[in-house]
Amino acid sequence: MGANVSSTNVVNISDLRLLAKKRLPQMVFDYIDSGADREQTLSQNCTAFKEIYFRPRCAVATPSCDLNISVLDQEFKLPFILAPVGSSRMFYPKGEVVAAREAGIAGTGYTLSTLSGCRLEEVKQATNCPAWYQLYLLGGRDVAMQTIERAKSAGFSAIVVTIDTPISGLRERDVRNGTKQLLSRNPIQMLPYIPQMLIKPCWLTQWLGDGGLMSFPNVELESGPMGYTEIGPALEESVVTWEDLNWIREAWGGKIIVKGIHIGEDARKAIDLGVDAVVVSNHGARQLDSVAPTIQVLPEVVKAVNGEIDVLIDGGIRRGGDVVKALCLGAKGVLISRAYAYGLAAGGGPGVAKAIEIIKTDILRTMKLLGCDSVKKLDRSFVTIPPSWA
Repeated sequence: MGANVSSTNVVNISDLRLLAKKRLPQMVFDYIDSGADREQTLSQNCTAFKEIYFRPRCAVATPSCDLNISVLDQEFKLPFILAPVGSSRMFYPKGEVVAAREAGIAGTGYTLSTLSGCRLEEVKQATNCPAWYQLYLLGGRDVAMQTIERAKSAGFSAIVVTIDTPISGLRERDVRNGTKQLLSRNPIQMLPYIPQMLIKPCWLTQWLGDGGLMSFPNVELESGPMGYTEIGPALEESVVTWEDLNWIREAWGGKIIVKGIHIGEDARKAIDLGVDAVVVSNHGARQLDSVAPTIQVLPEVVKAVNGEIDVLIDGGIRRGGDVVKALCLGAKGVLISRAYAYGLAAGGGPGVAKAIEIIKTDILRTMKLLGCDSVKKLDRSFVTIPPSWA
């Protein structure tokens, strides 16, 4: 069982984070929680939102607020969508299915990672809202083509091509926790790190009951689903380039989103290649450290895009006010990842629902205090940003 996320003491995402930390082994918690290298960008993704100040319209009655958005001509009841989070099944049994179901209940979208422990067909069946499939080229072009066909048949409404993973970033907490040794299945190498799992018997029982160390059923190799230990080498052998977008677009035949945009120049490249939307993202600060926080980059990308395609953003979003600030700076919608991953780890479906509820409630309160009755009306006039961001 997960933690009691319905407790009145759970009022923000930080509370869910603490519950997740109590339930998970250190290595699993740090998989969710950590960033690359010195974790500079991990911290700044969040703190950069503090540099944005609201400019409210006071003495304005806002009895209700419209939170609906349209992205890629798809309708969502909330201005945020659940982002792809790999290995969610490690946090909670059938984690991807659980998260997709809760997103659908809330009326918003879910994005499934290639590095999922659940079959994409099962995940799509769990929600009646739009679902997107995030694509890595693991296993090569032929394997990716098969997965694209499966995603198309299952009813996914967009492909999200992630372009910022030519190699895995160095997450130093993983090294300290012995993740490589635990995955080696060598008893002598594993022994010093096993106690962190044994002291979490509830998690361990659920994890073993859900099949233990998972493979990736949406990366179907000739030998079967890709194994967990094969990820690192496979990423280096399957770097996504701009040229790949041509055959991906032809194979998919639908909406394509490019995730991992850091600069306006790359946003323009995406437009020139016929992409339908971009996500300003630094991979949750898990790849290249010392890049700028995403909210600081957003104005540059919005300016470069000039309204030609939809712009989304992820990274550092922990409160509804963060979502509102991103929308004010030109994002069409926001992707949240750690916020709901903490909830999933803390308490399964109720935990995800609680994370969504917290952020939705934050947004509604912020909108009313701003004197704005629709997220569609949010613009730069509602915020002040540092001059260097403009």
